[in-house]
Amino acid sequence: MPGDSRRVERTVEQTLGHLRALDAPSAEIPGRPLTLEDLYRQQRMRMVRLAILLVDDPATAEDVVQEAFTGLYRNWSGLRDARAAIGYLRTAVVNGSRSVLRRRKTAREYQPPHQTDARSAESLAMLTAEHQAVVAALAKLPRRQREVLVLRYYGDLSEAEIAEATGISRGTVKSTASRGLAALQKLIGG
Repeated sequence: MPGDSRRVERTVEQTLGHLRALDAPSAEIPGRPLTLEDLYRQQRMRMVRLAILLVDDPATAEDVVQEAFTGLYRNWSGLRDARAAIGYLRTAVVNGSRSVLRRRKTAREYQPPHQTDARSAESLAMLTAEHQAVVAALAKLPRRQREVLVLRYYGDLSEAEIAEATGISRGTVKSTASRGLAALQKLIGG
């Protein structure tokens, strides 16, 4: 069983690492302070992909990211540096995604659930069948497990950074990641 668990972790890491590489931000221009416009150009698609992985709907993900950038604009003068801006965006996207999922849950109580295929044909075409299975299995995980795994393997964040972005302790991040990988192993089929 430990070998299977490691294989699932490697598969998740490869899938989300592949997506992370596709969304890598362009290099900063040396000697020039980072502007909000630069940050938008460099981070927008990465944040949209993060939101898509969390809410599983491209249009909603775009809205979540737009709201995050709007909040960043309002607070731009109060930020320490560009690194802080990226952390602010990431946290805003995670929190915005949580709000969307809470609203969905409430709406489902009054209406039958509506499932859509949220992936674009282009994004699915770039993934192998195994990677598609991982992304589909991620969508079936509980919210917190999905957040932790996406932030770890797609966001390439440390346990401390995940804890800060999600508002949970490092120990909870570690145990949630472990449970999430175990759940993925069952969903993917061992």
